Amino acid sequence: MASILSVSGSPSPTSRTTRLLRHLDDRLRLQGHEVIPLEVRTLPAQALLGADFGHPAIKAATALFEQADGVVIGTPVYKAAYSGLLKSLLDLLPQYALTGKTVLPLATGGSTAHVLAIDYALRPVLSSMGASHIVPGWFTLDRDITVGDDGTPTIAPATATALEQVTDLFSAALGGRTTVLEATG
Repeated sequence: MASILSVSGSPSPTSRTTRLLRHLDDRLRLQGHEVIPLEVRTLPAQALLGADFGHPAIKAATALFEQADGVVIGTPVYKAAYSGLLKSLLDLLPQYALTGKTVLPLATGGSTAHVLAIDYALRPVLSSMGASHIVPGWFTLDRDITVGDDGTPTIAPATATALEQVTDLFSAALGGRTTVLEATG
């Protein structure tokens, strides 16, 4: 199956965006894919803000993009656009870092006023970076993601169904199966 890089562009350690991505990572793993999580907030701020292309952590992140067959990019929406943290990483990647990659863009936000951020802010950047196929993304309202005391996210039923569909479309575009194998016990 495919190797997938799952990138969270949220600066928050308690991010709903990151929790949503990790939830979807589990579904992709159950479909047989290898999923590698990357939280941009864990990369050194000085390297990101100082455009230190040679920093070992930036080189390692670049290598993860190179090795991936597919990339899931998740971001909270701020001021009708993807996060500045995500932008700082994308700016350090080679111009065509997504060439030959299938990409699933996802966004979270507090208002449906930001629903077009994927198509008008994020998708053009991903396209300019050479993504061969950008599957339809999904915007999730913050209120549709609740987090339990143990940190486990619960996704509102209608949103969960929509996210399963876009995740399965992404999996199919990578040549993977779109059904989740149930654990046998």
